[in-house]
Amino acid sequence: MTTDGTNAADSGTDPSERPFSLVIGVTPSPAERLRLTELLDGVAPLLMVADLDELRELITDASGPAGAPVPPVPPAKPAPDGALVIDAARSTARWGNRETALTRLERDLLTCLTAEPVRVWSYAELHHAVWHDAPTHGRADVQSLVKRLRRKLDELGTGVTIAAVRGVGLRLTDHRHPRVRGG
Repeated sequence: MTTDGTNAADSGTDPSERPFSLVIGVTPSPAERLRLTELLDGVAPLLMVADLDELRELITDASGPAGAPVPPVPPAKPAPDGALVIDAARSTARWGNRETALTRLERDLLTCLTAEPVRVWSYAELHHAVWHDAPTHGRADVQSLVKRLRRKLDELGTGVTIAAVRGVGLRLTDHRHPRVRGG
């Protein structure tokens, strides 16, 4: 029924053009997202996101209003030979002339690891850097994310990977040119 008491199906209005309610939940905690989903089940369509950056990516229309000119995308700067380049604005990683899209979580993890590539990062530090204020019991979250990121780095042909340091954490390394200690 529409506000004037008529049936929308009979009024000739396209259902996709009618307004509707949407509940948006923003929380980095998977447990809290699950709890909210259960509480709001059946109330309205529900969109759950980890943070405002993820929400912006989902609701921002890159094409702009219909008929509006699309601003030109600046050409990517050529990467120095053998350099892995992370474009945070476009959420991509580039190696030479190859590029792959990254999720927000992959981008944040890779950005963290490349900030200090020699450093070994603990799982807790990485979890905090990527999931921010979420509980730091997410070793499995980090491992799952690392697995996907390793695959993408391998597909790029970088030679760069994320190495586990037993009992400590993770670090970025180049397995084609490993660093050798000693004489």
